[in-house]
Amino acid sequence: MSGEDRSNHVRRYRRWLELSQADLATQVEVSRQTIANIERGNYSPSVYLALRICKVLGKTVEEIFGEEGN
Repeated sequence: MSGEDRSNHVRRYRRWLELSQADLATQVEVSRQTIANIERGNYSPSVYLALRICKVLGKTVEEIFGEEGN
């Protein structure tokens, strides 16, 4: 099971919007490495950062960070 499957769908929606990790990082004002770590499930973003990511990706917190099957 990949990190995305365990934790979030940031990578899926970022790619769907044809954004690079660097593009998303710039828009939410963090490093590209922070986005990479979030996508791999190695870093849990703050509520504030999670909301900024969701706004850029045009999805709800539940769609991006909700548990599978819920």
